[in-house]
Amino acid sequence: MNCPNCNLLAKKHGKDRNGNQRFRCLTCGKTYIEPKDKPLGNMYLSEEKAIQCLKALVEGNSIRSTERMTDVNRNTILSLIETVGKKCLWIQENLAKNVKVADVQADEIWAFIGMKQKTANDYGLTDEEKVGSAYTFTAIESHSKLIVAWHLGKRSEQDALIFLEKLYTAIDGATTRFQMSTDGFKGYDHTVNEVLGTKADYGQVIKIYGKQNPDEVRYSSGDVIEIRKKIICGKPNEDNISTSYVERSNLTMRMSIRRFTRLTNAFSKKWENHNYALALHFAHYNFCRIHKTIRCTPAMEAGITKTIWTLKDILNVATQN
Repeated sequence: MNCPNCNLLAKKHGKDRNGNQRFRCLTCGKTYIEPKDKPLGNMYLSEEKAIQCLKALVEGNSIRSTERMTDVNRNTILSLIETVGKKCLWIQENLAKNVKVADVQADEIWAFIGMKQKTANDYGLTDEEKVGSAYTFTAIESHSKLIVAWHLGKRSEQDALIFLEKLYTAIDGATTRFQMSTDGFKGYDHTVNEVLGTKADYGQVIKIYGKQNPDEVRYSSGDVIEIRKKIICGKPNEDNISTSYVERSNLTMRMSIRRFTRLTNAFSKKWENHNYALALHFAHYNFCRIHKTIRCTPAMEAGITKTIWTLKDILNVATQN
């Protein structure tokens, strides 16, 4: 071990009151302890308390309910979400790569940040203000149940393009062709072929809705009276054109992320915090949560990892960045 002051050889010099090894420089006489990696950076929160908070959050608890359960201040919990969220973004970008895919389903799920879109329009706020409606684009591999890629943005063709570029980056380069299914969102019509080119056999599921229920018109669309399947490019198997898996994944998000629960005051107030909460959810879903259908985690089924991760593993693996 070299001295951090003069960069010369140091020797062991007992231990401090916490049992940490101390060193003393043979030249300048300075004593110090060996630096350790801190998964939570400069936060004073203990790792045990941090994991306790994260467990509550990934099971659908709100910030304030987590505060009551763990006796950790809500501002500390928000800082924890930011710290861990950045690590989870790193995991998605660096570990969920070269994924072998055969059948991918994509969809968008709605939430809002700060205020509803109508209120944002009344205030004259633009998309640059990062308030109003926010859509999370997700792509799930039907066999491994892995969330291959996701993106937070507006429901626009530009954000669909960014999302598909993330999907293209994540899939295995050796993949020659795979089937892809989405809903009838117009933003995919040209962008799928533009980004994925000849790799994707692409089809859409188009739902035809009936008359809306007058008692539920504010929150629910009408009943689905017809489902049509439309081939957009390539030669997809029409029987496999479906969005059932990704829509079930949307339900998991609604149940596991408190800020996605409708008709509550638990909505996100900041775009960044919303993005970090999503990153935490997807990292936990892919690497830690056992899927009952495949009886392991999606990351294990996809061949990304061989073991079931814990939240502590998520904290530690990202420190390699």
